[in-house]
Amino acid sequence: MTWHKFSIPAPSGVLHGVVHMPQGQARALAVVAHPLPTMGGTMDNKIVTTLVKTFAELGFIAVRFNFRGVGESSGVFDEGNGEVEDVLAVVQYAQQEFGALPLILSGFSFGGYVQARAAKKLQPKKLVLVAPAVGRFAMPQVPADTLLIHGELDEVVALDEVFAWARQQHFPIVVVPEATHFFHGHLHHLKAIVSQHFIGHPV
Repeated sequence: MTWHKFSIPAPSGVLHGVVHMPQGQARALAVVAHPLPTMGGTMDNKIVTTLVKTFAELGFIAVRFNFRGVGESSGVFDEGNGEVEDVLAVVQYAQQEFGALPLILSGFSFGGYVQARAAKKLQPKKLVLVAPAVGRFAMPQVPADTLLIHGELDEVVALDEVFAWARQQHFPIVVVPEATHFFHGHLHHLKAIVSQHFIGHPV
């Protein structure tokens, strides 16, 4: 796996990120969004990097980036509204750069909320949400085949709230026993769940 940094023009000014290239022919494009900027979330978050590495190993071009106001990305936090624009700008850049590959949107916590909203506009082949910020932000309806992974002992986003949200939409949740919000000691489980899902459901 090789990687390179990028910077692109965006509504907030400039966004910075990293592209991770798979070995061999790319089968899809995966864009991963990070957790809440106001709580220290960046594209270097360990769940984000775990997802990116997993996608690259599956043969996908994997892209992570800093939302507006994070790291070297210009702008200020916008409660998710501007951050959806950031996703659209990154996806547009990646599709221009790498072609019309099947699109996968993925996000952790606040990033999951943003990607769920972006999915309404982008219609990805697959949406992968890890501990999405249900109850903290107004999560929209998502496709029935969304892969949603949550920790049993999540201390930030209560599992009960996620169950209630998913129950309204009639789709399943993959629960990792004993895992907390940041999946301490359970990143290998997260990687295995995502890998097995895409091996079983090729894009």
